Amino acid sequence: MDINFTLPEINDVAKKLLAKIKPGTVVALHGEMGAGKTTFSHALCEAMGVTGTISSPTFSIINQYNTTSGQTVYHIDLYRIKDEDEAIIAGVEDCLYSGNICLVEWPEKAPGIFPENTMHVFIKVINTNERKISWQ
Repeated sequence: MDINFTLPEINDVAKKLLAKIKPGTVVALHGEMGAGKTTFSHALCEAMGVTGTISSPTFSIINQYNTTSGQTVYHIDLYRIKDEDEAIIAGVEDCLYSGNICLVEWPEKAPGIFPENTMHVFIKVINTNERKISWQ
């Protein structure tokens, strides 16, 4: 599915994608720097009912959130990871196979550690105000 959207529409798009996400799904978010991966992750977390502060895991690598229904959600940013070994040492693989929903930015940094059934989401910049999102 391909959807073009603007920032005011991001929450609606996040809800559409969330309807396709099953419990325990790993969501790999692909896109260039500035495409909106973190902003979209934030919208997904809000749609899932994450409680507390939602922040970028760029420096922490892994953020763990809880939802109002008691689910755990991991938000992972692999931008600063060098390779798969470093991702494993950081605990990323444990999160990916935990049975919880994981939102992972920059998955291409450690492609070999992802489960086979990972949902791949691609965000592309159309212009300064518009993005295209697709998933498989």
